[in-house]
Amino acid sequence: MLVAGSCLQAQMQDVFDRVEHHYADSGGVKIHYAALGPKDAPLVLMIHGFPDFWYSWRRQIAALSARYRVLAMDQRGYNLSDKPEGVENYAMPKLVGDALAVIRYAGREKATVVGHDWGGMVAWSVAMYAPQAIERLIIVNLPHPRGLMRELAASPEQRKNSEYARRFQQPDAHKTLTAEKLAEWAPEAERPRYIEAFRRSDFAAMLNYY
Repeated sequence: MLVAGSCLQAQMQDVFDRVEHHYADSGGVKIHYAALGPKDAPLVLMIHGFPDFWYSWRRQIAALSARYRVLAMDQRGYNLSDKPEGVENYAMPKLVGDALAVIRYAGREKATVVGHDWGGMVAWSVAMYAPQAIERLIIVNLPHPRGLMRELAASPEQRKNSEYARRFQQPDAHKTLTAEKLAEWAPEAERPRYIEAFRRSDFAAMLNYY
């Protein structure tokens, strides 16, 4: 058991260097994704939230890649993916199209789609608007969109908890952000990788999601 645990820990430590890097074309926007696992294995697509990038799925990639072909994408605006200007380029149909493009560029028609935070909203939307692309759906830390809208309309507590999103909608809100500030939540050992990824990202694009 100790040996197995040590092997998994080693896998997690070097997954950054073991993944393959690919790009999908989503209507002229390049979407970067990291991939690991047998190419003929069942496909898993992981979609991150804010502020994040593909590497946050490192433990899941390490754990699943022995049996699955695991893809972890950078959403548009983040890290190695393109960063088109204009809030209209971050509307949900575009984000759904990005996820579908990654699945298609992997040579598949469907995948188990896993989403966290904003990635959860994208994953929910893929399931609603392109159910044929969903093998299974796994959502982390985000209720169904209808439930969220209901609570925002009816619950003062939820509106208070979501106040940060209204701040993000203010003009020039992105000017208050820095890579270092966005990476404060990350584990100290991995924080330099987050800072590097966020320096490559576009803060205005990140807030366009809101």
